[in-house]
Amino acid sequence: MSRKMIAGTSGHNFKPLGGALIAGALLAACGGHGQYTQDHLSTAHQKMDVLKAATDYDMAHQSFVAGDLEKALDRVDKSIARNDQVAKSHVLRGRTLHEMGDMEGAIEAFRRAEALDPKNVEAQYYLGVVFERLADRDTAVNHYLAAHELELSNAQYAIAAAELLIDDGRVDDAEQMLESGPYEHNAGVKQTLGHIAQLRGDNEQAVRFFQDARLLAPEDAAIEEDLARALVRTGQYGEAERHLARVLKNEDGDVMRRDLKHEHARCLAELERFAEARTEYLDLTGSYEGASDVDAWIGLGETAAVLKDQARLREAATRVIALAPDRPDGYMFRAIWSRRQGQYPQSMRWLEKAEQLGAEPTVVYPLQAMVLQDMGLHDDAARLIAQAATHHPQLGPIAERISREAAYANVPTDN
Repeated sequence: MSRKMIAGTSGHNFKPLGGALIAGALLAACGGHGQYTQDHLSTAHQKMDVLKAATDYDMAHQSFVAGDLEKALDRVDKSIARNDQVAKSHVLRGRTLHEMGDMEGAIEAFRRAEALDPKNVEAQYYLGVVFERLADRDTAVNHYLAAHELELSNAQYAIAAAELLIDDGRVDDAEQMLESGPYEHNAGVKQTLGHIAQLRGDNEQAVRFFQDARLLAPEDAAIEEDLARALVRTGQYGEAERHLARVLKNEDGDVMRRDLKHEHARCLAELERFAEARTEYLDLTGSYEGASDVDAWIGLGETAAVLKDQARLREAATRVIALAPDRPDGYMFRAIWSRRQGQYPQSMRWLEKAEQLGAEPTVVYPLQAMVLQDMGLHDDAARLIAQAATHHPQLGPIAERISREAAYANVPTDN
């Protein structure tokens, strides 16, 4: 519609507004609404960045847990690029870099998290982990203690700090920290206190701590293992054997826990279950590692000697002499084997060799006396053991018995 037509319809003369005035009014209107819109859009973008950053973080955490470190690092970097003010994102970046072996990068990330949030307990804890790995024990323990102070209720931080304090010889400080915290019902704390008791040589107290820990965490194999070892040290072989048998049963069948099998075999021997102990030692010596396991061969020799298993006794003697020629055990086994074969002079020579290498006199002298008796030299046997008893009083009862046997052997008999 033209200006004239408008004017005609109104009945008045129409005078158009000036172009400058119209333009100014339009610009004024547009300027006010444009600024508001821009601010609104900026806020919306910020909110969207926060949401995307959170999504990227969640995906990064999932990748980290799944072990896909490259993907985790890529995602967490995207999260930080969108919002670099979130401490936990830097913590996750540090953990990822630590797992990838980039210690310097991990420290930088954890330091950034610490700067953003000085009370971020995870930043302190993982800084402790990194510095412990770098063998900077003083810095590590300071960060563990800082994490502990930030979250006293979390026993994980207290245990980490205590373990380093113990390694540094600050056993009293570690014990005081654990006992003063709210950890009465924490299995890990009880277990650590058990280790402290063992360091002090108080195995009875260690047993009590490990028993408490096991009540709190009955399925924890490491605690049961600690308890079993402490029971062995206190001579409670029956209880120790029961726990060791259960731990060994639950171990991975493809991996032999040689240390536990040694402990188990020892318990069986102490309980005089020699046939079962021999089976354990046969397992230990029958593997590739067992070919050079001196203690396993000694254990096999001891059980074979008791069971009069001559074939395995001789094999154990040969192996031990070859592997450890400066130890007396192999020569003792050879002496016992020779005696049972009727090779008395050879047996005496092996016993003399064992004695020279430090064999227990209370074992060597009775065996020598027995060989002399086997040779019909009863008086010589009595004199030998009587002389030994003057230096080793515990041989007194044996000396008396052999003396009586010598006297009986010298009694004339009717032809």
